[in-house]
Amino acid sequence: MPLTPGHLFLTSLGRLRLIGFLEGISLLVLLGIAMPLKYLAGQPLAVRYVGMAHGVLFVAYVLLVIQVAIERRWSFGKALLALAVSVLPFGTFWAEKRLFH
Repeated sequence: MPLTPGHLFLTSLGRLRLIGFLEGISLLVLLGIAMPLKYLAGQPLAVRYVGMAHGVLFVAYVLLVIQVAIERRWSFGKALLALAVSVLPFGTFWAEKRLFH
């Protein structure tokens, strides 16, 4: 199923794909922009807001992985891999291509 706005909220897998994309972007912004601003420019406010958004998206991602794994009867290994890649930069983008199709 293509990642189009019309299909994103219709299924739990669609919601997982959307949240996975947003969570991946938030991790990249946190690591690539907010943290350098905090530690190199003395601007900790960016980490506070981006970190909060990333935390909410991460929790949503974990819950959706569990929901989809149960609904689609994923193996324990596949579900664990989907969870593990979420802590790696670009991991959720990899999961989108390799696990969620």
